[in-house]
Amino acid sequence: MNAWEIFWRQLIDYEGYTLVLQGLRTTVIIAVCGLLIGLVLGSILAIFKLLPRGRVARVLGWISNIYVALFRGTPMVVQLLIVHFVLFPAIGLHIPAEVEGTIAFGMNSGAYICEIMRGGILSVDKGQMEAGRALGLGYGRTMIKVVLPQAVKNVVPTLGNEFIALIKETSVVSFIAVVDVTRAFQAIANSTYEYIVPYLMLAVVYLVLVLIVTLVIKIIEGRLRASDRR
Repeated sequence: MNAWEIFWRQLIDYEGYTLVLQGLRTTVIIAVCGLLIGLVLGSILAIFKLLPRGRVARVLGWISNIYVALFRGTPMVVQLLIVHFVLFPAIGLHIPAEVEGTIAFGMNSGAYICEIMRGGILSVDKGQMEAGRALGLGYGRTMIKVVLPQAVKNVVPTLGNEFIALIKETSVVSFIAVVDVTRAFQAIANSTYEYIVPYLMLAVVYLVLVLIVTLVIKIIEGRLRASDRR
């Protein structure tokens, strides 16, 4: 029996596909939820950096700069381990490892999306903010209702790249005993002692996920361009 036959037997006859599907589901959920958390957190941090001058603005900008430097300057796996073994135990919070992983990825993504959104906000014409203020809207409402939607449009391709990076980085959640798609294929490999085929198939799964995300991003970009021409 060759390596391919051993792999497919383990995958089908011994129902290894159930573990793979479970891991795939976990990978997608962590990546999607992490991106959403990062988008909200990153937008808030970006706004902190761009607040009009003032004492409060300086403090919030300082906090945002430290946050970004901290999360961009340390490896994702280290952040994950700190969240799992240090942060939550220290505050006495016991939650599923999948949730811990999602929060860790969301916090990490927030640092990168902060800079993405800052660039997107700066790319919006300053007249948009002035027009909103002239209509009687406050800074916050103008930013949320006028500027941010246009900024998101401008950074959709970059956000797509961030989502792709998140999908691939989720492979480290196995460090805190989360069964993601990488852990699922590792289990198959360890049970058969045949490592080449499972890891090749793992690479194919990640490649397919990335291609799907790329296609979705292109569709979204096309629709946004079409709406701009109307």
